[in-house]
Amino acid sequence: MSVHGKARKVTTHTLQEMKRAGEKITMLTAYDFSLAKLVDNAGVDVILVGDSASNVMAGQVTTVPMTLDHMIYHAQCVKRAVDRALIVVDMPFGTYQGNSAIALESAIRIMKEAEGHAVKLEGGAEIVESIQRILTAGIPVMGHIGLLPQSQKGKFRFKGKKLDEREKILNDAKLLELAGVFSIVVECVETSLAKLITNKLSIPTIGIGASHYCDGQVLVLDDLIGLNPINVRFVKK
Repeated sequence: MSVHGKARKVTTHTLQEMKRAGEKITMLTAYDFSLAKLVDNAGVDVILVGDSASNVMAGQVTTVPMTLDHMIYHAQCVKRAVDRALIVVDMPFGTYQGNSAIALESAIRIMKEAEGHAVKLEGGAEIVESIQRILTAGIPVMGHIGLLPQSQKGKFRFKGKKLDEREKILNDAKLLELAGVFSIVVECVETSLAKLITNKLSIPTIGIGASHYCDGQVLVLDDLIGLNPINVRFVKK
C-alpha cells in the first residue's frame, strides 16, 4: 500500500515519506468548515488555511490586510472539519518579519487558539531567524519561496529567469532546509529551477505554478473549482 493510502492521519513525517517513495503530495486551501470537510473527505494530504482568504473571501486586492485574528478564526473553522489532513496556517504579513520574538508569539497563538498543525512563512534568508525561533517551541514550519504575495509589488511574474534571482531562490531554499522547515512551497518559479530545487532538497517541495517537477502541488480551492471569476494561468478549472 502507498504511503498516502496507509496514512490515517497525515503528519509532517508522512510528507517526507511520500517524497522518498516518489508519491505526489496534494494540498488545497480552505477557510471554512464546509469546504474543509469536503477537501478532507476527498483525501487531500494538506489543507492550507491561506491568507489568500483576503482575496477570495474578503475581496481585497492583496493578502496584506489579513490579521492574526483573521487567520486564527479561519483556522478554527477548518480545524473543526478535519480528521485526516495536515493543517498548515499562513502567518499573515507583519507577524514575523523583522522580529523573531513577535514571530514566536504569533505562531504560539495560532497553535493554542486554532490548534493548527504547522505554520507557513514567506521568504528566505531574511526570515531564517524567525523560523529558528518558532522551531524552538516545537512548532513545525513550512517555508515559501519564489513569488511572495505578501511582499509582491506590481504585476505578478514568474521568478528565476534572471541569474541573480535564480541564485537567491536556490540559496534561500537551502537555507530554509538547513533552518529546519519540513517542506517548502515553491510559487511561480521557472521550470528548470523548480526541478533543481526539488532534486537538491531532502524535504518535499510543493509547487504552485512551478511545474510538475515539484514533489506536490497546491492550489487555491476557489480557483480550482471556478468560484474565483479571475482566470489564473496555471489553473485548469
